[in-house]
Amino acid sequence: MQKRIPIIQIALLPLLFFFCSCHSGSSSHQDTIPADSTVIASGKTLFNQYCASCHNMQQNGIGPKLAGITTEVSVEWLRHFILNPEQTIASGDERATQLFKEYKTMMPSFASLKDNDVNALIAFMNVEHSSGKKKKGSDKGLADPIPERIKFSGLVVNLEEVTTFPATSAEGKKPLARITKLDFEPATGNLFVNDLNGKLYKIKDGKPVLYMDIIKLKPAFIHQPGLATGLGSFAFHPNFAKNGLFYTTHTEPPRTIKAEFSYNDSIKSTVQWVVTEWKAKDPAADIFAGTSRELFRADMVGGIHGIQEITFNPLAKPGNEDYGLLYIGVGDGGSVENGYPFLAADKDKIWGTILRIDPLGRNSANGHYGIPKSNPLFQNSKNKTSGEIYAYGFRNPHRISWSADGKMLACNIGQHHIESVNLIVPGKNYGWPAREGRFVIDLNGDINDVYPLPANDSVYKITYPVAEFDHDEGAAISGGLEYWGHEIPQLKGKYFFGDIPSGRLFYINAADIKQGEQASIKEWSIAIDGASTTLVEACGSKRVDLHFGRDAQGELYILTKADGKLYKLTSAKQTKG
Repeated sequence: MQKRIPIIQIALLPLLFFFCSCHSGSSSHQDTIPADSTVIASGKTLFNQYCASCHNMQQNGIGPKLAGITTEVSVEWLRHFILNPEQTIASGDERATQLFKEYKTMMPSFASLKDNDVNALIAFMNVEHSSGKKKKGSDKGLADPIPERIKFSGLVVNLEEVTTFPATSAEGKKPLARITKLDFEPATGNLFVNDLNGKLYKIKDGKPVLYMDIIKLKPAFIHQPGLATGLGSFAFHPNFAKNGLFYTTHTEPPRTIKAEFSYNDSIKSTVQWVVTEWKAKDPAADIFAGTSRELFRADMVGGIHGIQEITFNPLAKPGNEDYGLLYIGVGDGGSVENGYPFLAADKDKIWGTILRIDPLGRNSANGHYGIPKSNPLFQNSKNKTSGEIYAYGFRNPHRISWSADGKMLACNIGQHHIESVNLIVPGKNYGWPAREGRFVIDLNGDINDVYPLPANDSVYKITYPVAEFDHDEGAAISGGLEYWGHEIPQLKGKYFFGDIPSGRLFYINAADIKQGEQASIKEWSIAIDGASTTLVEACGSKRVDLHFGRDAQGELYILTKADGKLYKLTSAKQTKG
């Protein structure tokens, strides 16, 4: 069974359309589904471990809700699709093709999956017959919240391949390497890249050198149920060259030890996210050796929207109030779509927030880190858990960065409609889960529907995005960095971001980032070694898994998980838009 876990993990992450991409079933089909309680229990375990990051029974999430699915679809079709989804889509299956276009991803083939595992999963889903929450009344949400299409700017940027990272996924299946972040050590400018599967690489002479294998250093480390679990993020203290300190986030099994940030035991926990401080004996070494201590950990309802971002303000200098303070993006952990919106709607709780802490301080509740007195909720805290919060109301504050003129920006991955760029102001509420972008969500109805803002919206004091796009354009925002370099003058003053699954590329002009206004989003394209192409074509996968990075000189990079490649932006030209 252990040898099959990686296969199941990859198989079940993008189930997002296969359970809905099928023909109608019948009672004779359902007669073939096991009803044995042991099989169902096994299926529930597999579902919670490997499916729950994308699916739940009552609400659409990353994938569609699954309650009652076996009463609507052919079991034989499901089994066939699991074994060869690409063939099913290629055959022209209408619903599979439609949902592939909607969700912009494809499940790989799983011919090696055991029949017993597939049967157990189907058996578990077969006992879930509830159709989920219904909307109040008959009002339907907006079919197309942002009808205006993003226009091509005419900007074409040339990429040069820097390196390819070692494959860490099972049997070389895509994504080959789950690389998600590039950052640099402040004193030397040395580049580092993390792989969610537990590796932290140092780039030396243009090649990845394994700096840290967290699997060996943290025995409880897991990178399941996949998608965004594992070694989530890293950040070097601005004084790393002298103090040897850097920070990581990673996942461990639910309730491994008591978490500082938790909730009632009646609410499920899928993973724990752990924030760790590491102290290198020799900051200049190519391979880490040293010690670690835990700052805190948080329970998460689901395997999605964890602690995927930590960073220091690169503009802060010694003596500046912000110098050495660690910003931490905490997602809602799937709490809202699993039926626990109150976890993300309470500013006395950390889910769905951006935190700011002093890792060298000790005035936190557990005494492992400090809470800056300048934090907006420090004086207003009823207990010692909300003082860390710098801003709140996010589903998944996926990337945090700063513009050259000091604006703090965060990209927020949305639910079913809106991806956004947000200008962060201390203490402000950015809306989730009552809002998705500049639109209303009915938490008593279907959270995948959005509605126009009410006439009295100002009374709610919600801060809205400075740029946003809907799911006609992409499914999950990848962001976001302003170009600070000097090698490509055409990129000056532009803030770059994109769409994680499809690899589409966007920018806004940094000068247009103003609170209360919408910056115009433009699309740009790429060439590799001078030949026009797309990231889909370059990595040979319809799911690109796009991410951005920036080096000490301000030059930009693109990472693609599908093929494990790192590219540098090297030149640009302006064509007719």
